[in-house]
Amino acid sequence: MNLKKRILIAPLNWGLGHATRCIPLINALINHNFEPVIASDGIALALLQKEFPHLKTIELPSYKISYPKKGRLFKLKLIQGSPKMIKAINKEKKEISKIIKEYTIEGIISDNRLGVHSKHVPSVFITHQLQVLSGSTTWLSTKLHQKIIKRFDECWVPDNIGEENLSGKLGHIQIHEIPVKYIGPLSRFNKIDIKPKYDVMVLLSGPEPQRSLLETKLLNEFKECNKKVLFVKGIVENKQVKTETNNLTSYNFMTSSMLEKALNESKLIVCRSGYTTIMDLAKLEKNAFFIPTPGQFEQEYLAKRLSQLNYIASCKQEEFTVEKLNDANQYKGLKNLEYEVNYKRLFSLF
Repeated sequence: MNLKKRILIAPLNWGLGHATRCIPLINALINHNFEPVIASDGIALALLQKEFPHLKTIELPSYKISYPKKGRLFKLKLIQGSPKMIKAINKEKKEISKIIKEYTIEGIISDNRLGVHSKHVPSVFITHQLQVLSGSTTWLSTKLHQKIIKRFDECWVPDNIGEENLSGKLGHIQIHEIPVKYIGPLSRFNKIDIKPKYDVMVLLSGPEPQRSLLETKLLNEFKECNKKVLFVKGIVENKQVKTETNNLTSYNFMTSSMLEKALNESKLIVCRSGYTTIMDLAKLEKNAFFIPTPGQFEQEYLAKRLSQLNYIASCKQEEFTVEKLNDANQYKGLKNLEYEVNYKRLFSLF
């Protein structure tokens, strides 16, 4: 007989960020005597299956999110893809009803999966975007997002509540009608005192085709560079592949423990300005150079904000050159916000 309460934890498959920031939550659930059941799709599910091979995993319908090649078409592409997405969300809702019964689920944690909630069990929505930036339509995208959030019992924001925070105006506006809890930045990593091995670590993530476009550009840029470079492509495959050419060591993907070590022993990180990456870099107190995904308002805002606060250097994808990395020396890097989560209190909802 299973005495542990089963909690369904379901991250969105949009790059790897939603999945990786669920790792500390999954570990916390296990440590507090719950039994997590993981539900997602694509590379997000593949990554969590590698991290937690002993846990039950379920495949959910894919939202089929993809980026255009040109950043300025991002919003149009999302609008065009919305009928497919709505169809997937409706399918997801039906699946959740079945999953709750079949696996005796007693609580739900959804990281940005819009259809993963139920009236029958306590349901939590995780987001750092209480405000969703979309240019001239920010008011509308925010209103629609908040309407979805209100279908849940609680909203957990992975950030600090005070002035020293990572998400800025994205995660710090008021929502009425639903309890919003600030649970502090979530990261699967810890800072290790270790001798630097690499001058630069390139950490790629995010949906296609933009991930591949940046990979091609950066491989080209670093090929003639005399710095010692580690290149992690962010492609989750069955087998890990390592290649070495001159100054450049490349991996298709790394597990959490390998990635933690590699980040700690790299002087500068070149990456997207995704929110999960920012939380990880803050925990490790790293300096970085951000290249926001073209057309993604949220990443552009976060990169600009952290540059203005003198933490991190950044530039547009098409403007990047290896020489620009020298700009990073003028910035102080991110710092750990030191936030201890009271998981016992947080999980008392279940």
